[in-house]
Amino acid sequence: MPEILGVVERLWRYPVKSAGGELLGSVEVEGRGLVGDRLYAVRDGAGKLGSGKNTRRFRRMDGLLRLSARLGSRIDGPELFDPLGMPVPDPDAFLRAYLEQEDVGLAREDAVSHFDELPVSVLTTATLDWVARAVPSAVVDERRFRPNVLLRTPPGTPPFVEDSWFGREAGVRGGARLAFVRASVRCAMVGAAQPGLPHAPEVLRVIAQQRDTELGALAAVSRPGTLRVGDVLAPVRARVGV
Repeated sequence: MPEILGVVERLWRYPVKSAGGELLGSVEVEGRGLVGDRLYAVRDGAGKLGSGKNTRRFRRMDGLLRLSARLGSRIDGPELFDPLGMPVPDPDAFLRAYLEQEDVGLAREDAVSHFDELPVSVLTTATLDWVARAVPSAVVDERRFRPNVLLRTPPGTPPFVEDSWFGREAGVRGGARLAFVRASVRCAMVGAAQPGLPHAPEVLRVIAQQRDTELGALAAVSRPGTLRVGDVLAPVRARVGV
């Protein structure tokens, strides 16, 4: 691994699973990931969670990505915003009308995690720039890939550098440390419409053709701590004799 992986460019937290997130200047990171990340989800009467796909645990609910949520210092639930960015006074009532489903509402995570992958997702600017070049017809920014951490990589860094981190750890001085595990498998959500980003199915097609749908890195938290915009993420060197 290089001397540094990059500098934290942006930090994203997504208080409601599959809805737009909030930009943070700093955030505490614990074992389950960024504090408050995916802490809530839209749940239906059968207990399935709103997502961009259908699985045993998740139910596809189109339109969630046009909404956004902010947690801030709230502990009683996130603030939800409609597609125009206006705050919603009653999230459950709004969701039932917006989704045209009478059995949905916001649910806080309990013993079963709301995550369908690992706690922290990281994307580099080198990889994001490749996507923008590979799909010139689409409007591309990191929101399509929903990273927790957008990492600005040093000049000349090749795309997909994240692949070389798997099995290693990196951290910020005095703060959080991440253990990189594997790539993130992408689905149709990367091309879904959201505020400022029109529908662009060609994004997933290119990633499927060139990357077998894998893009970016997923990590576990090996040491809790703080992450801040501007932090330098560097490899953790093994102790001599270890």
